[in-house]
Amino acid sequence: MIELKNVTKSFKTKQGRKYILKDMSIVIPSDKNIGILGKNGAGKSTIMRMLGQIEFPDKGTITSDKSFSWPLGLSGGFVGNMTGKANIKFVCRLYGKSHKEIQETVKFVKDFSELDDYFDMPIRTYSSGMKSRLSFGLSLSFDFDYLLIDETLSVGDAKFRKKSKEALMKKIENCNVLLVSHDMGTIKDICDVGIVVNNGKMSYYDDIKKAIDMYQVINK
Repeated sequence: MIELKNVTKSFKTKQGRKYILKDMSIVIPSDKNIGILGKNGAGKSTIMRMLGQIEFPDKGTITSDKSFSWPLGLSGGFVGNMTGKANIKFVCRLYGKSHKEIQETVKFVKDFSELDDYFDMPIRTYSSGMKSRLSFGLSLSFDFDYLLIDETLSVGDAKFRKKSKEALMKKIENCNVLLVSHDMGTIKDICDVGIVVNNGKMSYYDDIKKAIDMYQVINK
């Protein structure tokens, strides 16, 4: 499970302090594919990163006994002056993969990302979409309890999006996802339950259809 206790998260803005969450406590059950829904600027991506224990609240605690991937749609963790290939090898070594496993991972990510010559070029030469494709392929090559996905399925052309979704559906046969997306069709296809973020609060729904209904109400 993922448990939030008295969690507050906010940012300073020119209009004053904006609260993403304010004194929020909630328990999210395990073994569910979770969709995170809300208006633009509601803080969906921030909450996803906090649930995955990549970003931290100002106050309160978030605890879980699960393992989480890095956010697939957010690839700021790559080293810009290293090539895509070198970044993949570096991450593999951090996670203790053997030489054989590293070679297999490099081949898989190169083939999946379809970066061709760019795979051997520095990350700083990549577009945001290219970095997302690299990150997506890398995440698929590791085993986590939860994959964190931030709009990544919208990256690339129709053929690549189809391939990404098929690969994800195969992957989640053995893990779960935390998914941020504005595509309600994708949310409905992939997620079992939902979290709706609105006005500094997050509401949990044990049926994704109910979460989508509430999202549509607040988004009018």
